[in-house]
Amino acid sequence: MEEQNPILSLQRQRFLLQLEYAAEKQTFTSKTEAFGLERRARRGDAWLNVKVGKSYFNSLNQRVLELFRTQDQDIEHNFEFSRPVLIGRVTGTVSFVDGDRMVVVIPDSTDVAALQATEGLSVQLSFDETSYRMMFDALERVMRARGNRLAYLRDLFYSRQKAATFTFGDIHFPWLNATQERAVNEVLRAKDVAVVHGPPGTGKTTTLVEAIHETLRREPQVLVCAQSNMAVDWISERLVDRGINVLRIGNPVRVDDKMLSFTYERRFEGHPDYPQLWAIRKAIRELRSRKARRDERYHQKLDSLKGRAAELEIRINAELFGEARVIASTLVGSANRLLDGMKFTTLFIDEAAQALEAACWIPIRKASRVVLAGDHCQLPPTIKNIVALKGGLGKTLMERIVEQKPEVVTLLRMQYRMNEEIMRFSSDWFYDGKMECAPDVRYRGILDFDVPIVWRDADSQEAFVETTFGRINKEEAELTLTTLEEYFTKIGKQRILEERIDVGIISPYRAQVQYLRSLIKKRAFFKPYRQIISVNTVDGFQGQERDIIVISLVRSNDEGQIGFLRDLRRMNVAITRARMKLIILGHPQTLCQHPFYRKLHEYVEALAGVEDEEPIQKE
Repeated sequence: MEEQNPILSLQRQRFLLQLEYAAEKQTFTSKTEAFGLERRARRGDAWLNVKVGKSYFNSLNQRVLELFRTQDQDIEHNFEFSRPVLIGRVTGTVSFVDGDRMVVVIPDSTDVAALQATEGLSVQLSFDETSYRMMFDALERVMRARGNRLAYLRDLFYSRQKAATFTFGDIHFPWLNATQERAVNEVLRAKDVAVVHGPPGTGKTTTLVEAIHETLRREPQVLVCAQSNMAVDWISERLVDRGINVLRIGNPVRVDDKMLSFTYERRFEGHPDYPQLWAIRKAIRELRSRKARRDERYHQKLDSLKGRAAELEIRINAELFGEARVIASTLVGSANRLLDGMKFTTLFIDEAAQALEAACWIPIRKASRVVLAGDHCQLPPTIKNIVALKGGLGKTLMERIVEQKPEVVTLLRMQYRMNEEIMRFSSDWFYDGKMECAPDVRYRGILDFDVPIVWRDADSQEAFVETTFGRINKEEAELTLTTLEEYFTKIGKQRILEERIDVGIISPYRAQVQYLRSLIKKRAFFKPYRQIISVNTVDGFQGQERDIIVISLVRSNDEGQIGFLRDLRRMNVAITRARMKLIILGHPQTLCQHPFYRKLHEYVEALAGVEDEEPIQKE
């Protein structure tokens, strides 16, 4: 692989990121103008006729407003922590969402009474300028770095130069398998960078938690980041379960006492000095609200109160950050002012293969060495601009390092999720046949003499439903549920409910997902099973698993057009969610014009007849 000039490469990345920013902003603006609020609500990007609750100052001294969703409660929405929103004409930022209740940070000057009196008030997502601003800023700082650790890592990551390592014997972890143990040792030996490559079901999180735990025996504190709030929640929860003191910057996606207990906000307001700070802040607000003449005494009193408040806040933060062993945030969240000036020896980035390189540089500026964990054969970053995509914006830092420094990569090989026949196709196509099946899951199944993977031919035409929703195949959706109904009948209702055999129905297309959800509600057969069936897109199932997975591929046309089903990493995610049974519905004549789907179809057909022991050969 050619040596790259780091500065030129980063300048190119900045240019591609500007293209993506412009394209995303343009798409957002045009959709907002073209789509009515009702269509935005159906997509989960707006709540209509919200009820305005109370307004108060939160523990971070921000003014917040409670909003309640009163309609479309069955639609999955896209609101989550830190996303910018528009409430009527008031701009705000989501603090957290719990079911149909949302708390939004608003400007101090907001006329809450006017909002409460507004009939038919809506809240809708705004364009996220902040994330782009942080990424552009990070790229600028990385390019400007000279003679420091950041400059060293930048130049290292864009060259074939060997990464530096420590030398010591292996540490043994009897509770890990051989490749997991090797990965932890390689992380500990790395002076610059290490990569933990975790294919589906291989215990990447288990390995990462162990590596963080061992690192904390050598370092006082580490920074742990991920692209999404959900991924940060998952790794934070696992670390807390291990007994590690985690301080989570930002609010979790799942709002419950356990998840909230290690957030900065909850810890801050739980500090013994907080009531005193709250009283001082209240006194400041009352003083500012008085209409009395603002003379010298007023300013002296205000300055005195502000000084005491600042002193208390610094003391509380010093204790919270001093006690925490792990600081956890999203990549963009690591730019929070609370982390200003903080440095860490080690930064762990989970789900690194889903993050834009520019986002990874935001926390790397605070670290001396970097550990990346993820799987570049699964979901990539989402790039909307075709020129930026073709120009290489979607190439992640993890991919770059895997290509240039294979010696720092440890592939986890033993998987604990899938029946071996479900695993084998993915292993042969994506991982050079290197995956192994743990003995206790090799033959896992639901019914005796059951074939673990089946492909049911769906000979029906796709349709295009408005630009809002994209592609749909109604007959295939009906067949999907009929197929699942037949399989449930074979298993038996009592066994399904007693053993809580869970099911995931996946479609790459959001329109199909919405349609499948509506069909399940209408079919009386599925009423007893609604709690154990989830329907979502491929992205919605990332990191999850189910006993039974049913995939509706949707595409069926005379031209053999399969759209973004050509992104095989998405299909790798879809087919590897299943523990015991995988059912695929698709139109072979359309899909099998692509070599991947042809091989997959042949593989499934062979399983139904004579088992094919030959490894899958890519064409």
